[in-house]
Amino acid sequence: MKPGAFDIRKGWIEINAGRESIDLAIKNEGTRSIQIGSHFHMAEANPGLTFDREKAMGMRLNIPSGTAVRFEPGEEQTVTLVSFGGKQQVYGFNNKTNAYMDERGKQKTKNKIEAWQQEVKKDEVRS
Repeated sequence: MKPGAFDIRKGWIEINAGRESIDLAIKNEGTRSIQIGSHFHMAEANPGLTFDREKAMGMRLNIPSGTAVRFEPGEEQTVTLVSFGGKQQVYGFNNKTNAYMDERGKQKTKNKIEAWQQEVKKDEVRS
């Protein structure tokens, strides 16, 4: 084998094997396309998307790293979500989580997301 060469085996690689997963219907109620990347915390996704955010706590899209799913205006898709790995710590994104995804962290995140959605609705009414 030459230096730098790859020894590629035949077969498929199963991503996220053994992780909790769910199928969730998501609809873009907005007027613009929304794209969500592979490792974005779905519960914090754009408020123009309507879906059960509580079920999406601690979950991300079950797609290969570096890819994304696009939601066109008015479009509804069913996607598969998978739980985050490791210590289940979710930080950043829309700054609504920043916690372990245990029951306490999920409740704290749920409260922040609900307040955020109400603020977005108020802004839409003012516009």
